[in-house]
Amino acid sequence: MRITAFLDIPGQDNLTPLARLEKYAFSDNIFNRQIIARGLLDVFRNFSNNEEDFLTVMEIVVRLSEDAEPTVRTELMEQIPPIAIFLQESRPNFPLAFSEYLMPIVVRYLTDPNNQVRKSSQEVLLILLEQDLIFQNDIENKVCPILLDLSAPDSDDEYKAEAVNIICKMASMLSKSTVERLLLPRFCELCGDGKLFQVRKVCATNFGDVCNAVGQEATEKFLIPKFFELCSDSVWGMRKACAECFMAVSYTTSSEVRRTKLSPLFINLISDPCRWVRQAAFQSLGPFISTFANPSSAGLYIREDGTLSIRPPAQDITPISGSTSSCVNITSSCSGNPEHIKSDPLTEGISIETSNFLHVENSHISGMEKRMTCPASAEEELIQSCQSDSCYAIKDANDSQVNNCQGLKKACSGSSEDLFNNFLYWRTPLPDISQDLELLQTKTEQQEEGCCIPDTVCKKCVASSEIKKVLESLQEHMMNDPDVQAQVQVLSAALRAAQLDSMSDSEIKNAEKSHEEVSSSEPSSTTENQNTVSSASSQNELLEAKVIQSTDSEKRLNGTSEHLQKEQRFDPTPFEDHKSKLQDIIPQQLLDQYLSMTDPARAQTVDTDIAKHCAYSLPGVALTLGRQNWHCLKDTYETLASDVQWKVRRTLAFSIHELAVILGDQLTAADLVPIFNGFLKDLDEVRIGVLKHLYDFLKLLHADKRREYLYQLQEFVVTDNSRNWRFRYELAEQLILILELYNPSDVYDYLMHIALKLCADKVSEVRWISFKLVVAILQKFYSNNASALGLNFINELIIRFRHCPKWVGRQAFAFICQAVVREECIPVDQFVEHLLPSLLSLASDPVPNVRVLLAKALRQTLMEKAYFRNAGNPHLEVVEETVLALQSDRDQDVSFFATLEPKRNIMDTAALEKQN
Repeated sequence: MRITAFLDIPGQDNLTPLARLEKYAFSDNIFNRQIIARGLLDVFRNFSNNEEDFLTVMEIVVRLSEDAEPTVRTELMEQIPPIAIFLQESRPNFPLAFSEYLMPIVVRYLTDPNNQVRKSSQEVLLILLEQDLIFQNDIENKVCPILLDLSAPDSDDEYKAEAVNIICKMASMLSKSTVERLLLPRFCELCGDGKLFQVRKVCATNFGDVCNAVGQEATEKFLIPKFFELCSDSVWGMRKACAECFMAVSYTTSSEVRRTKLSPLFINLISDPCRWVRQAAFQSLGPFISTFANPSSAGLYIREDGTLSIRPPAQDITPISGSTSSCVNITSSCSGNPEHIKSDPLTEGISIETSNFLHVENSHISGMEKRMTCPASAEEELIQSCQSDSCYAIKDANDSQVNNCQGLKKACSGSSEDLFNNFLYWRTPLPDISQDLELLQTKTEQQEEGCCIPDTVCKKCVASSEIKKVLESLQEHMMNDPDVQAQVQVLSAALRAAQLDSMSDSEIKNAEKSHEEVSSSEPSSTTENQNTVSSASSQNELLEAKVIQSTDSEKRLNGTSEHLQKEQRFDPTPFEDHKSKLQDIIPQQLLDQYLSMTDPARAQTVDTDIAKHCAYSLPGVALTLGRQNWHCLKDTYETLASDVQWKVRRTLAFSIHELAVILGDQLTAADLVPIFNGFLKDLDEVRIGVLKHLYDFLKLLHADKRREYLYQLQEFVVTDNSRNWRFRYELAEQLILILELYNPSDVYDYLMHIALKLCADKVSEVRWISFKLVVAILQKFYSNNASALGLNFINELIIRFRHCPKWVGRQAFAFICQAVVREECIPVDQFVEHLLPSLLSLASDPVPNVRVLLAKALRQTLMEKAYFRNAGNPHLEVVEETVLALQSDRDQDVSFFATLEPKRNIMDTAALEKQN
């Protein structure tokens, strides 16, 4: 019923409908005016057929818009969008009516003294712009001028804040040229508004939308400088808003600006003194990193439907990049350690020598050549650097490693003052590389002068005498303390590595001879302890004795032992781990900050949910880095997968199938399958994430690896809470898809039993979806010429359901037979021979619900098939007799469905089926 129906009542007051409209529109009763304003759409429908009446109504609306009552004006404003749509669609003969009469009302209400009226007009304006109901001429000549006036520097503060909000929101709805020509200068001015921080806050919040509206060129020319100002604003709310929209801003800029300007700016936000800014920055870190993604380098691209697709392998980039190789080269040359760097599995085909000794960039070489001109000062500077910057880390007794993890990024940057930072990597047991020393020395001499550091400089990086003092001081504490024993073992390996290059074969022989003397000079308890904790070979023990004996005269680095012990306690980052995180897709600082999101200290100082945000954005980061850089994220992913918070593991479980697409089958089998197996045994909240995409994950595995999960699929039937029936429902849906991944014998041996168990579930929703699973299994058997397995399954269905003592099982049998006929999943001769007799025998079932479903199966499905419509069919007669018996059934519902013609079946019986 129309709100203004009273206008059509004849003879009410001897007035025409138009006159009656005017009477109520300007009545002294506020309620009458509200009714007219609320029913304006009906009024236009009644009076728009006649042009004169239509113009009269428009004039009444204009006068009504000047009503003194704010509620009337609000009601009128809320009716303008549907009126505009009506005029555009139904009355094209009044093309300018909206522009001439209604648009000025919308613009005028933007400055209405009543707050509610202004809010309504702002919402209406945005709706009209979004639905493209305003002419371009009106936007430029009516809307934009009023907004520019309201946002002027001398405008009222309240109006200015509202105007800038509208400007920011409408920027995405207007053309690029309009925004850039009319609104962009004012927006840039408002970003630096020093009077109201609320204005700057609105600009910062919507900065990404404005960048997207004006495009890359205008963004880099006008908006990026303003964005830098907002990111350094004194009000933390501004910086927080900038961090939240950082991804949108980065998406609009070029890769060069993104890398050189926005990345350092984002690092500043991550280290902001305000916790809320750091929290927002870390939440945006993963999305910001994803803007560096390049489909050509990642080997993947996102389709229009949002799914990942794999590009041909020829389009993938080479696994090792120049900058990464340069850093590796500097590392290997500065460390003086002849150990070969292990090659990544992804870099097969690139020789170890090439990956270890690639040439350094020209800037690095020039910086090193400047240092090499004065070796004495360089040597002293290097020793000072070792005193102040060396950081040794001792792992637990299981790892027993000593690592020197200098600032690798500084070495890669080519900075002159940091170029000689030493990189030492020690591990126990030390590999036997005696046979490679000559070859390595020959190759090292072939490198450019700038890439080589004299052995004397590298040897002086560590004071062996000081390490010996530490060893001696630990001897008395190592009897009952396994941690001290581990330290002794590690320091012993450190001494061996430090002196290995300087020892000749003759010295090694001398060390063997003097081993007994050194051993006899030490207390017996110390000798026993050394023999207990040492896991090296006898030759390494001799080397250790020689090292200790040959370093008595070295007194170069004072205080090294104290610094060593301090760093052993506080820096657990191994050098090799840090080196393995190198890549050149994104700035290394961004990756380092992202990897630090799993640090427990971040949860205390930034956000308790920071690990969850890290897990949420990890697939995007992995896609950006590409599978060739998965080693950068592998440890972080494993840390997140073992997080104590189930919501972190749940987040990973829901995205592990997407990560598998990104990594490919080899990395998935090596790194994701163990984590996937762990999720299978996790809480139901985590398992559901794996279960919802079980098919998507399994189809990415090789057949042999996929077959291992046949044994584990039945574990999904058991849940922590038996009432969690949606878990079992999801399992049935996934099994329908998974059937195509396995051969018929595997389906028969494993999946068929799960399906039968789900068909007997206590919840009807689970049973109904399981019946579809049974049909899919039968179709799998007969479509793959496994009729013997199909016949065995049919016999199992007859035993379990047709002869089930519970009526629910017999009803399930009728439904399965109906679905089998409908889907035609088995040959019709097999059906009439093995299933039809058991189905027809349900006609004498004592439970009406079973006979109802039998009647529907026969009448609506079976008899509609061409096979049973054939008059010469020998089975048609018995089917018709059964239907006649059901038509005369004593139960009204049974007789109804047995009589109902399929074409006249207008009742939806799905709900009834589920209720039964």
